[in-house]
Amino acid sequence: MDLSADHIKSLHKYELRVLQSIEYLMSRYSWVPEEELVRNSRLSANEVHYRLSNLMEKGMVKYSQVPYPGYCLIFNGYDILAISHLVKKGIISSLGSCIGEGKESRVYEALGTGPVILKLHRIGQRSFQTVRRGRNYLPEKQHCPWVLASHFSAEQEYLALCTLQNHVRVPTPLLMNRNVIAMTYIAGDRLSDSTLENPQEVLDEIIAQVRAAYIRGYIHGDLSEYNVMFDGEEIWIIDWPQWVSPHHENASEILDHDLETITKFFHRRYRISSDMNEVRSLVTGC
Repeated sequence: MDLSADHIKSLHKYELRVLQSIEYLMSRYSWVPEEELVRNSRLSANEVHYRLSNLMEKGMVKYSQVPYPGYCLIFNGYDILAISHLVKKGIISSLGSCIGEGKESRVYEALGTGPVILKLHRIGQRSFQTVRRGRNYLPEKQHCPWVLASHFSAEQEYLALCTLQNHVRVPTPLLMNRNVIAMTYIAGDRLSDSTLENPQEVLDEIIAQVRAAYIRGYIHGDLSEYNVMFDGEEIWIIDWPQWVSPHHENASEILDHDLETITKFFHRRYRISSDMNEVRSLVTGC
């Protein structure tokens, strides 16, 4: 079910309280028993049951009888907790349409004092164990439901955007809450959808930006023509949740993969050949 602005507007304060209680208790339970929600929310049993029914109808909560009766948040419920906070803080005033969807995120347009982009991190249930193994910022042993793991992914990207501001052309982060990052809107298209008049100049600028990030301790980790925006004059590098430090044990391989992916795109699309040793040296200074 798509995230609905109408559902956000119609959300009752008790429904918000129940969502917050489920979120809190999911650190202890895979499925939160209804009696625990009554205790934590300080609402009557009848009120909690009624609000849970509404939340399930709106696609924010789901119920299971296995291995025991209980409730858990699903992504729409977690998203709405975050977006409600952004509204309360005055970052956004209205939610627009979904303009992009990947394996681990959705991107929405929104309005604040101007156009805003909301990136909703959504680490899928089936891919969670793979993501946990590949990203050292996720807890190894503690209980970490896949919905809540999206918070760690957003936190990782938000840290990169904040640190790289004024050094690398990345979106400006406005605020992060839970699994959602609000950031400035970037006009233009992904490199994959652009036709470049001066492709060599654009490639050179991408390498320069990768170097600027590297100097400040960041390797993108998923660089491709789909994660570079071009507005007709400048490039912007987006999607940073998979970054690693140059001191990471696999940093060399990850950097090589980033550089090979982007240079192969320019060779395939524009017949520009690159010497990988030279490109790598430009980035690392070695």
